[in-house]
Amino acid sequence: MRKIRCFHDRDEDQVVELWEKTNLTRPWNNPRLDINRKRVMQDDLFLVAELNNKIIGTIMGGYDGHRGVINYLAVDQDYRLQGLASELVSIVEEKLKYLGCPKINLLVRRDNIEVEQLYKKLDFQKQEDVSVFGKRLILDNK
Repeated sequence: MRKIRCFHDRDEDQVVELWEKTNLTRPWNNPRLDINRKRVMQDDLFLVAELNNKIIGTIMGGYDGHRGVINYLAVDQDYRLQGLASELVSIVEEKLKYLGCPKINLLVRRDNIEVEQLYKKLDFQKQEDVSVFGKRLILDNK
C-alpha cells in the first residue's frame, strides 16, 4: 500500500536516485547537500511517497513567513498519471495553509512541459509580471 510520510535519513539514497532518474539534479546542485540543508529547516515539509519500501515520489516545501515554495516534486515514471503528484502538492498546500502561508511560488524549468501542465491543472498561474533572478552564495561540489 502506498503511503506518504516525512523524509527519514534512511531514504536519502533512494531519493537522490529518484531525482537523478527524473532529471531533477543539475551539476551545480549537490542533491545530498540540498537534503542535508532541508533536514535542519522545516523538515516536516519534506515528504516522500513510498510503496513496498521503495520511494516513488518526493516533494519539498518551504515557508519564509511571506511566501511558500515547492521544490523537488518528483514521481517515478512507472507511477505517473495516478494522482500522486497532485496528492503530494495538496498535502504540502495544506501544511503551508496551516502555517498561515497566503501564496506559493515555484519554479519550473522551461523544458519541463509535463509538470507545467500539472501545475496549471492544480490552479497555479504563470506569473508574467515577474522575472527570476538567482545568485549562488555557496558552491556545491559533488
